Amino acid sequence: MGGGLAGSEAALQIAKQDLRVKLYEMRPEKMTPAHKTHKLAELICSNSLGSIRTTRALGLMKEELRMLDSVLLGIAEDCSVPAGTALTVDRARFSAEVTGRIEDNPGIELIRKEVTEIPEGITILASGPLTSRALAESLGTFCSQEFLYFYDAVAPIVSAESLDMGKLLKASRYDAGEAGFLNSFMDKVTYLNFHRELIHAERHDLHEADADRSFFEGCLPIEEIARRGERSLAFGPLRPVGFREADGRRPYAVIQLRSEDRDHTTYNLVGFQTNLRNREQERVFRMIPGLENAEFLRHGRMHRNTYIEAPKLLESTLQCRKRSDLFICGQLSGAEGYLSAIATGLFAGINASRLSKGLEPLVIPPETMLGALLQRIAGTGEYASLQDRYSPTKPILALLPGLDSPPRSKEDRRQAYVDRSVTVLKKFLDSVL
Repeated sequence: MGGGLAGSEAALQIAKQDLRVKLYEMRPEKMTPAHKTHKLAELICSNSLGSIRTTRALGLMKEELRMLDSVLLGIAEDCSVPAGTALTVDRARFSAEVTGRIEDNPGIELIRKEVTEIPEGITILASGPLTSRALAESLGTFCSQEFLYFYDAVAPIVSAESLDMGKLLKASRYDAGEAGFLNSFMDKVTYLNFHRELIHAERHDLHEADADRSFFEGCLPIEEIARRGERSLAFGPLRPVGFREADGRRPYAVIQLRSEDRDHTTYNLVGFQTNLRNREQERVFRMIPGLENAEFLRHGRMHRNTYIEAPKLLESTLQCRKRSDLFICGQLSGAEGYLSAIATGLFAGINASRLSKGLEPLVIPPETMLGALLQRIAGTGEYASLQDRYSPTKPILALLPGLDSPPRSKEDRRQAYVDRSVTVLKKFLDSVL
């Protein structure tokens, strides 16, 4: 259930095992507050899947997904657009390609219909953070657990032809990788004026019942970051490190715009997820040098995301403890980010296939990035003692078990984690395939 990143990857993995799968997606019969199309694997927030450097957590996860033969990662790489050291995709091409692969696969029956109750039999629930109210209520009754949620926000998209390219520099931080960003430099006076207007701009009100819920720290609206201090943006999403002005000085702050498509006709304001009213977004964000006449093709917005308290409900195989033939994956499980959704969808698809064949589900070794993430989600192994309130978890190297003999250099330690992960995963796959 769910045709997002996790559900699409899971369905394709099951079909590769010569099994038949029904993939339910409620759009376009019923839309969510954030989706705009009926395409599968539509990217709602950013169009970036994170670092491609294997010595970074998301880069390591990508390497593991290649070893596990992820279909969606391959599609993402085929649909990539320049973005320095990150894997960024043309979101329209990406979702269209995923949809085509699903529709053309004889092993997958795509059913455009809302599911309101959890069905019997081997089931993968990958309905995502925008799970419909009816299905969420059904899952809540099944779990006997209160649902947790946070407010997530997306950034605006502007048209390239409306930008003043004379005020924007095409470059990546430290000139790393292909220059995939447009950069707007701010001096101190411009920044302080921008900061003042941002924190006083009019916002959308939250529903009264949700007013006491906090924002998720991993995706704070830019105005919330600004309220934490005068320089909070300059040390956060507008940090100027890796850039120099023509005279060699570092700018006071830098706003980055990332291309949304291969033809570079649209750009996303990086880190500018927001809950400001549309007219206020246009007024305040047009204070950014080069964006004085920006045409907003999509305004930033906020929506409520749903996820389960996974450590109390799931095994590290992604099976529900109360029902072994029910798997929960993707952002509904609290796996934060696009790549985590793909990875957990892949793993749920593999284990659901094994279960249908009478085989034991796999447990990925915790020395791998995926294994460590699953262990944290399930609250097993090193995380068995964590009984605090669960929050969405993304891949970070700190999740991995410590090294026996860690190198002194930070980069050497990172490389040691990579070498161990790849070695352990290869040995594991050789033993189970």
